[in-house]
Amino acid sequence: WYVYLAFKQLFPTGKGFSFFALMAIVGVTLGVMVLVVVETVMNGFGKQIGDTIHNAGGDIQVRSSGVIQNGDVLIDKMKNFKFIEAVAPQAAGVMMLNNGNYPGFPIVKGIDLDLEDKVVPLRSYVIAGNIEDLDDESIILGSAFAREVGARVGSTIDLYSPLMLERMKQEEVLLPRELKVIALYQTGYNDLDSKFALISLRLMQEMYGLGDGIQGVSAKLVPGIDTELAVAELRKDFEGTGYQITSWMDLNEPQLFVLRLEKTMMFFIIIFIILVASFSIASSLMTSVVRKIREIGLIAAMGGRPIHIAACFCFQGFVIGVAGTILGCLFGAFVLHFRTEIVQFLAVLSNREETLVKFYKFTEVPAHYMLSDFIVICIASITIATLAGLLPAIRAARLKPSEALRNE
Repeated sequence: WYVYLAFKQLFPTGKGFSFFALMAIVGVTLGVMVLVVVETVMNGFGKQIGDTIHNAGGDIQVRSSGVIQNGDVLIDKMKNFKFIEAVAPQAAGVMMLNNGNYPGFPIVKGIDLDLEDKVVPLRSYVIAGNIEDLDDESIILGSAFAREVGARVGSTIDLYSPLMLERMKQEEVLLPRELKVIALYQTGYNDLDSKFALISLRLMQEMYGLGDGIQGVSAKLVPGIDTELAVAELRKDFEGTGYQITSWMDLNEPQLFVLRLEKTMMFFIIIFIILVASFSIASSLMTSVVRKIREIGLIAAMGGRPIHIAACFCFQGFVIGVAGTILGCLFGAFVLHFRTEIVQFLAVLSNREETLVKFYKFTEVPAHYMLSDFIVICIASITIATLAGLLPAIRAARLKPSEALRNE
């Protein structure tokens, strides 16, 4: 009977829908809709950045504290693992680059182009020039770094190695290398595009005095292989050899942590919309209790137990929460479907289309749906709406029948 009574208060006979129920459901709907849209878009940005970092560095890195002179042996050993698809040698270090009067200090990475392309989709990142021309007299720059130093395809730059300082101590003069910029690449992740430059592995070995050695290898896993399990197996096999084996997630933990933190903070900030709606629900139900004190007293006098009277008001909050959550998810999915059109319309309206592409590097707003987010949002919104009816429910349950019936 208390469930039936709750429905009758929300949907009165002859009216179909009470104004209180409509406003309460709209409040919950708006909160859930905003939560769904923001969490899904944040997931999209996180996935896009994560995939970019992942693709640009390979799945697993194997490094040593010193120079690895037997690099071929390490590469052959890595290839013997069934879950390894491709392996590429690496050597990297900070150098000074000078283009006219514009100096820069990129992390210069020496690569074997054919092997590197099997681990990292390097060719797909090229936006100008031709990386096939990479040799000991050329260099590839990140697009953002090239803008900083004013370089473009065809420019000639000077590259200074830290080895020059060592040679100066021995009273030797080592001249900088003149290299031609043959290509520009852009991964879409500014930290990579603004800090890295690529040269041939042989040139890197020469400029850093590595001889025939390397500093490590990067590996690509067979699709479907769990990265953490692969890392654990490699660490077990390489135990005691001095090699450090890390996954792309371990190497980029700070960036990934910031993305997760931003998403969590956005969730807690926006959930206040639902909390505001819950206060509206609580105040409306409290008003209903005050207005219907005599009816509540009559129900209690007829044998209604306090817990059932309380359940009547709590159930109203539950119904409002369920209805608002369902509608919020539906409207959120609708907004997400047209998200790109909405953003482009706002950009055109504010005359900021070029700014959007230039600084945020996207023409389409990313979105990534996660079932766990929908479950958390649904549980949170329904729980908050149900708890909003708790205070009025307690007030109604504590009414004494004799006092309620005498109320004017």
